[in-house]
Amino acid sequence: MRRTKVGPEDARSWLLVNGARTELFDVAHQSRADAVVLDIEDAVDPARKAEAREGVVQWLSREDRSAWVRINDRATPYWADDMAGLAGLPGLLGVMLAKAEAAAHVTETFDRLGGATPVLALVESALGIEEAVNIARARGAFRLAFGSGDYRRDTGTSADELAMSYPRTRLVLASRIGNLPGPIDGPTVSSSLPVLREQSAVTVSLGLTGKLCLDMDQLPVINEVISPAPSDVAWARDFLADFDARGQVIRDGSDLPRLGRARKIERLARVFGVEPV
Repeated sequence: MRRTKVGPEDARSWLLVNGARTELFDVAHQSRADAVVLDIEDAVDPARKAEAREGVVQWLSREDRSAWVRINDRATPYWADDMAGLAGLPGLLGVMLAKAEAAAHVTETFDRLGGATPVLALVESALGIEEAVNIARARGAFRLAFGSGDYRRDTGTSADELAMSYPRTRLVLASRIGNLPGPIDGPTVSSSLPVLREQSAVTVSLGLTGKLCLDMDQLPVINEVISPAPSDVAWARDFLADFDARGQVIRDGSDLPRLGRARKIERLARVFGVEPV
């Protein structure tokens, strides 16, 4: 069963599920994923797009079923059909817009879905990275995500951490400028959990606050690494207790940044259910 329910603004693990594999939907819904994304874009062969979309629509129309949907990009003929099929579905939590490259792509999607459904912009190209600030500021933009695989194909960039730090940092800065929650990193394709742990730690170090996921076995590691460590929670609570005990007096210039960090850690500890050691 799911653990503590985490809102999409704080969601750490975003599980992508093939939209043509309807038998996986209930399993994913009961998994440890903070957010489930039914994928009717890259995961689905073009010849099966309509069938997959209909399967997603039927599942989201059932009582107590909800998920995000990764839709096709604005430049494809499938986008309009996605809009028509998904608009107004009771179980639609939001959409992940593939290959977002302009603010208008986000806003048009938001408007076509009725102006209330959040749009998570998946940035997957050089142009998308260049336009990241405008995308983050677009009406309807909820959060940014990094399509790392397509970005590498578009730019010829290797998967090396140094080479991939620039686009990730751009998304972090754009999210801050656009007043959005932290961005979501691309998936780790390796089946090695130590590799996943290492790459998730890099995600955190660069300021991203979530990660796409292709395998349910990866969920516990992603959730653990992106959450505050128990030792950090202990430090935060001790600092806040001391701050309150001295009448919330600021002693020097280091107190304010430490106070901000402590309050952030304490909030996330409550959201994720992390207890101090």
